[in-house]
Amino acid sequence: GGMPPSPQQSFSIATHRLGNGLRVVMAPSHRVPVVSLSLWYAVASAHEREGRSGFAHLFEHVMFQGSANVGKAEHFSLVQAAGGRTNAYTGVDATVYQDTLPSHELELALWLEADRMATLGQALTREKLDNQRDVVKNERRKRVDNVPYGTWEERSFALAFPPTHPYHRSSWGSMEDLSAASLEDVQAFFATYYVPNNATLTLVGDFEPDAALALLDRHFGRIPRAPDPPGPEGDAATVAHALDRDEVRGDVPLPRLYLACHVPPLGDAGFDVADFLVDLLVTGRASRLQARLVRELRVAQAVDAWTMPLIAGASLLLVEATGRPEVPPADLETALDAELDHLAAEPPSDAEVDRVRLQRATRREKGNEKVEERADRIGMYASLLNDPERFLGEHRRDLSIGSEDVRACARASLAGANRKYLWYLP
Repeated sequence: GGMPPSPQQSFSIATHRLGNGLRVVMAPSHRVPVVSLSLWYAVASAHEREGRSGFAHLFEHVMFQGSANVGKAEHFSLVQAAGGRTNAYTGVDATVYQDTLPSHELELALWLEADRMATLGQALTREKLDNQRDVVKNERRKRVDNVPYGTWEERSFALAFPPTHPYHRSSWGSMEDLSAASLEDVQAFFATYYVPNNATLTLVGDFEPDAALALLDRHFGRIPRAPDPPGPEGDAATVAHALDRDEVRGDVPLPRLYLACHVPPLGDAGFDVADFLVDLLVTGRASRLQARLVRELRVAQAVDAWTMPLIAGASLLLVEATGRPEVPPADLETALDAELDHLAAEPPSDAEVDRVRLQRATRREKGNEKVEERADRIGMYASLLNDPERFLGEHRRDLSIGSEDVRACARASLAGANRKYLWYLP
C-alpha cells in the first residue's frame, strides 16, 4: 500500500556533550513556537540496592520540593505561569522529567532543571523527605494496594524476571525500605545518580541550536562532573524464571488475566517486530484478539496489549484480558493460548500486515505532531541506547517487517514456555 511520507524525515538530530559529561540531543523544528525538554537520568528501580528500594520513585516527588533558588512546588507554578506544562515519570531503566513551554521561555526550563540537578541534595531537609515519603506511601495505597488489579505491574515483573535480575523488583519499592531511609541515604543516592554525566537532555521544537547550546552551557556547564555511577546490580543476562503463574484472589469485579512474555530488548530488531505484533493482536475491531475473544467467542469483555521497552536482557510483551462474569477463567486462557499458537503456526496475510502498518504510520504522524512526544521518544533512544537517530528510522523499520517475521516472533517469544500467567479472580 502507498505510505504517507513520514515527518520524521523532515528534521535532523545532533548530539553534543558538555565538559561535565551531560549529553545534549537537539532536534530543532520550527512549525510551532513551542519547545520541549526531556531530561533522562539513568536511574530507576533496576539501579536500586537491596534494602534501598523505591528511592528513584521517591525522588520523582522530591524533585518538585524546591532547590536552592526554587521554592516548594514553584517548578510547577513558574512553568504554568509561562504557559507551559511539566511532568515526570519513573520507569525501570530511567527517571524522566519533561518541560514544554512557549519557545521564548526556553531559558526558564533550563534554569529550573539545572538548579534542581545542582542543588537539590543540599536543599533536601528531613521535613521535606518525611513529607514526600508519606505522599509516596499514600500514592501507593491509592494506586496499587487499594485498587482492583493495582498490583499487576509489580507482580508481572516479579513473575517474569528471577530474583537475581535487576527487573525483579518493583519501582514502587517496599514501604519498609522507604520508612527506614535516612536523610543521609537519600542524599547519597542523589549525589551518586543525579549528576550531569548520568543524564541526557533532549531538546525538541522551536529553538536555535547555537543559542540553546550557549544557554545550556551557562546553566548546566558549571555543575561538576561526578564519578560515573554503578550500573544495575545482579544478573541481567539470565531472564528465565522457574515460576510461570501467579493467582490473586481478592476484591476484583471480574476475572482478569495478565500474560507476560519476554521479547528481545529495545534496540534489537526483534523488539520492533514484537511491537508490531501487538497492533496485530489488539488495535482496531479487526485485530485478532478483539475479533476472536471479544466479538466472536465472547470469552473476554475487553483485551489490550503493549510492549514495555527495556534494555537489560529482555523487554516484555503484555496482554491484559478481562473476562466476563459468566465465563470460566480457564476458557478465556485456553482461547487466548489458541490465538497465540495460531499466529506462531501460520503467518498473517499481507493484507493484515499492511493494515497494521498503516495504523502505525497514522498513529505515529499524530504523535509526532506533539513536541513532547517527539522529545520523549528521542530521549528514550538517546538515553537507553545512546542512539537518538534511531527515532528517524521508526517508519522505515515498520516497512521492513513482513508476515514471516511476525510468525517467527510469535513462535520465538509467545511460545508456551515463555508465557507467564497472572490471574486476578473475584
